[in-house]
Amino acid sequence: MSDLPTLFARVRARAERESGDLRPCVGEQDVARAESLLGFPLPPVLAGLYRHVADGGFGPEYFLLPLVGEEGTVVSTYRALRAEAGTWPHGMVPVLDWGCGMYAAVDCLREGAPVLLFEPNAVGDDWADAWFEDAPSLRGWLLSWLDGTGWWEEEVMAAGGVELTRWPGAGARLAARA
Repeated sequence: MSDLPTLFARVRARAERESGDLRPCVGEQDVARAESLLGFPLPPVLAGLYRHVADGGFGPEYFLLPLVGEEGTVVSTYRALRAEAGTWPHGMVPVLDWGCGMYAAVDCLREGAPVLLFEPNAVGDDWADAWFEDAPSLRGWLLSWLDGTGWWEEEVMAAGGVELTRWPGAGARLAARA
C-alpha cells in the first residue's frame, strides 16, 4: 500500500488536533515483541499506526489501546480475552475498548485486516452472535473515522445509524482454538 504514509499523516494530524500530546511511537523492537507474545504478525497498517502515529491514545471515541506496556494494552487485553473459553478468536486483536464489554478488533489473519465489533451484551448461548462486521479493512475503518462516517458518529446515529451485519466466520474461528 503506497498510500500508507499519507494515511498515517492524516491520522496523526487528526490525532494531534483531538488528543493534543500524543504518546511516543513504538519501535520495531516493540512491534516484534508484541508479535512474539501474540503468536502472529500484525498487519502493516496496524503496526504502522503504532510506529508512525502514536502508541494508542487516538482514534474514534474512546481511543486506540496502546500496543506495549503492562495493562490495558493490545497484547494484555488479547491474552485476557483469549483466556475466557470460547469468546475470543485466535488472531483477532482488540484495538479499542468501546466500554460495556464491547471492542473494536482487527483480524490479523485475513487479507486487508478487517475490523469487527465484539458486542457481547445481547448474546444468548452462542458467542458467535457477538461478532459484527464493522469495516472490510483497517484502512477503511480509519478513513471512516477521518471522514466522520463511522457508525459511532453522532450524526450517523441521528440519521438512523448503520446496520452492522453478523460476521459469518465467527463460529468457525471460535471453534478453532489455535
